[in-house]
Amino acid sequence: MKEWKAYQEQHKDRFLNELLDLLRIPSISARTEHSDDMKRCAEAVKESLLKAGADKATIYPTDGHPIVYGEKMIDPALPTVLVYGHYDVQPPDPLELWNSGPFDPLIKDGKIYARGSCDDKGQFYMHVKALEIMVQTNSLQTNIKFCIEGEEEIGSPHLAKFVASQKELLKADVILISDTAMISMDTPSIDIGVRGLSYIEVEVTGPNRDLHSGVYGGAVANPITMLAKMIASCHDENNHITIPGFYDDVVESTPAEREKMAQAPFSEEEYMKDLGTTALWGETGYTTNERTGIRPTLELNGIWGGYIGEGSKTVLPSKATAKISARLVPNQSSVKITEKLLAYFKSIAPAGVTVKAQEHHGGEPYMTPIDSKAYQAAAAAIKETFGKDPIPVRGGGSIPICSLFEKELGIKIVFMGFGLDSDNLHSPNEKYDIFNFYKGIETIPYFHKHFAKK
Repeated sequence: MKEWKAYQEQHKDRFLNELLDLLRIPSISARTEHSDDMKRCAEAVKESLLKAGADKATIYPTDGHPIVYGEKMIDPALPTVLVYGHYDVQPPDPLELWNSGPFDPLIKDGKIYARGSCDDKGQFYMHVKALEIMVQTNSLQTNIKFCIEGEEEIGSPHLAKFVASQKELLKADVILISDTAMISMDTPSIDIGVRGLSYIEVEVTGPNRDLHSGVYGGAVANPITMLAKMIASCHDENNHITIPGFYDDVVESTPAEREKMAQAPFSEEEYMKDLGTTALWGETGYTTNERTGIRPTLELNGIWGGYIGEGSKTVLPSKATAKISARLVPNQSSVKITEKLLAYFKSIAPAGVTVKAQEHHGGEPYMTPIDSKAYQAAAAAIKETFGKDPIPVRGGGSIPICSLFEKELGIKIVFMGFGLDSDNLHSPNEKYDIFNFYKGIETIPYFHKHFAKK
C-alpha cells in the first residue's frame, strides 16, 4: 500500500537510528556480568513497543533474564499474530577479529556491523516498526502480540515455564518469526524447517596435576591427545557419524524433495570464496545444501587444555575439555541424541583417563507445512514486495522454542527471515544489510493483510 511505503520513507532514518541504539546495548545472555545490560535492553524493547503503538507492554521476570510482552488488540474477532524474537546476543569473542567495536555499530557499504544486527535485534525490530507503520496509517487488520525473550542464545531455559503459565496471554492464530535467512534478495526464500540441537561438554582428566612433558611424556596418557582421538572417532572415512543409533530416527528426504532443493540457485565456487576455503567437507552422497538442511551433523564448537599463553611451556596437562553440538532433522529427538552422545563419550574413554560428559541444552527440529494459511500469507507478502514467488527451503540453524510453542499453544509457526547466510551470525563482524532491514519492514505489513484475508 502506498501509505505504508510513504510513511516508511519519511521515517526510515529514525527507524535505523533506533535500531543502532538497541545494538549499542551489550545484551549477552551467556555472561552474568551483563545481567544489568539484559534488564536495560528489555526496558528498551518495552519502550519501543509502546512508542510503536502497542496498547500495553510488560516486562516479565524469570529465574533468568526477563521476557518482554506487548500487544495491540483491535478486535477479538480478527486473527491474532504472535511475533517471537530475542533481544539477547552471542558473546562477541574473539574481539581481535572484529574490524569495529561489536557494540559500536558501524555502517559501511550499506551494511550495519554489530553484534545482534541480524541475530536477532535487526530482525525482530522490523516487526516493531511494521506495527508503527500500520498503526500510524490506520491500516492494521490483525491483532498483534509480541514475545521477545532474552535467553534464546543459551537455549531458552526459562521460556517453557513462561509459555505454559501464560497460555491465555499468548493465545494467537499463528506465530511469526524473523530469525532466519533468505537465499538472497534476488532469490527470496522462506524457511519451512529448522534443525534441532543437542549440545554437550566433555571433560577428560588424566594425572592429578599438570606434569613436565619431558619427565612424564610417553609414560602418562595426555588428556588432549585422548580427547582428540575420541572426537576423531565420531566420523568415518565418508564423514558419516559413527555414534551408535545416531541415524535411527532420521526421516530420509524423498528424491522429489531433493530434486526441488537442487533447483535453488547455488554456486559452490562463490560459497568457497565467501568462506575463504579451497574445498568443502561433509557427508558423502549429499550436496552442500543437503548437508546443511536435511542431514544431521556433529560439530566440535570449542576445545581447550594445557598451556595456551604466550611463549612456550612444556606441559602435559591434567585436563582437556571440548564443547560439541549435533544438529538434528525431523523425527530425531534432542533427548535421545543427547543420551547417545553422553553414553558414547563415556564408553570410549581410553585407559589412563576419566571422562565426564554433561548436557548444556537442546531443542527439537521443526517443520512448517507449505499449505498452511500462514505460509501462503508469507509467500504472498514476499511476492508483493519482491515481485517473485519465494522458494521454500530447509534452514540449517536451530530455534529451540518452535516445538515448545506448538505443543503449548497448539498453533503453527511461519518463518519470515530477511538475513543472509553470509551475515556472520555468531562470528566476528556480524552484519545486516540496511536494504534487508528496510525490505523486511516493507514486507511484514503485507503478511498481516494477507493473513487477515485467509
